[in-house]
Formats: sequence, structure tokens, C-alpha cells
Amino acid sequence: MRYLKIVLVGLILIGSYNCKEAKKEASEAAEEMEETMEEAVEVEMISFKMEPKSESGVTGEVTFVQENDKISMVGTFSGLTPGVHAIHIHEKADCSAADGTSTGGHWNPTAEPHGQWGQEGGFHRGDIGNLTADANGNARIEFSTDLWCLGCDDENKNIVGKAVIVHQGTDDFTTQPTGGAGARVSCTGIIK
Repeated sequence: MRYLKIVLVGLILIGSYNCKEAKKEASEAAEEMEETMEEAVEVEMISFKMEPKSESGVTGEVTFVQENDKISMVGTFSGLTPGVHAIHIHEKADCSAADGTSTGGHWNPTAEPHGQWGQEGGFHRGDIGNLTADANGNARIEFSTDLWCLGCDDENKNIVGKAVIVHQGTDDFTTQPTGGAGARVSCTGIIK
């Protein structure tokens, strides 16, 4: 009987130790999961339709995805004339004018000259560049940068409250302050 009591006490101690060890492991796993969640990628997305301007019939959709400190933009368009067209971010999310001029000029919070993105001599934060429409008038553009953000406190980076404009012509990257891109044929405000 005494042997049985010793075995029973031993089993209780082992069980108690195993429970304590299991609780400790569970607690460590929970802490590790919490740390992983804190390091998780923050992703935010906005998507919107483009509306025709200047009697063009140009439509499309633009999506901005912010992943941590980088924004990726994807735009698809239809109704363009075949060839090269400029695309920019403009100052105001106001597409009320029939010709899109209610959006103001290119978004340029750092007061740089107009130019090609990333090139010496400066560029507007809104100087995205050009896209090419195929023979059917369809075009797609992909663009990424860490110089934009969605709703952050840095007014030199925050694109919320701005507009996307597609132009009739090509951005020559030199004509000031617009790149000589011509009429505004499609517009949307970036409204979060």
C-alpha cells in the first residue's frame, strides 16, 4: 500500500509539473504570436473609378495599395486614343469641371520643377509619367513608391484628397509646369 501511495504522489507531482510546463509553453507561444502580429504587414487599399472629361469617353479604375511604407498603384483604362498618354496626381480631389481643371495643377508639395520621376533636376510628387494605349484604346500602368502614403500626417507624402488625371497627350518631362501633356481626358478624386 505504501508503494502505491508513493507512486500516486509521484504521478501527481509529474502531472503538476507537466501542467506548469504546459502553461509556461502556452504563455510563451502566446507572447511569440503577439510579437509576430505586431510585426505583421500593415496593408491599406483604396480603389476608384475614373470618369471621362473633355468629352473623351475615357474610363478606368485605379487602385492604391499601401504596404507598410510603400504604395503600389495599378491603373487600367479604356476609351483612349491609341498611343502615349500622361498620367499625374493633381492637387485637388475635385473633378467637377467638364475639362477636369477643377483639380488644379500637378501635386507638388516639395516645390520641385516638373520632370521625370527619379531623375536629376527634380520632379513633382504627382509626376507619374506616361502609359501607352493599345490599338483598342486600352492601357495599364503599374507604379510603386515610398514617397506617397494613404492618410499619413506628412503632407509631402499624403495623396488622400488629391486627384488622378489622364491627359490627352504625352508628358515630355521638360515643359514647365505640365510636361505639355494637353487636355485632361479622365479624372477621379482620391477620397478615403
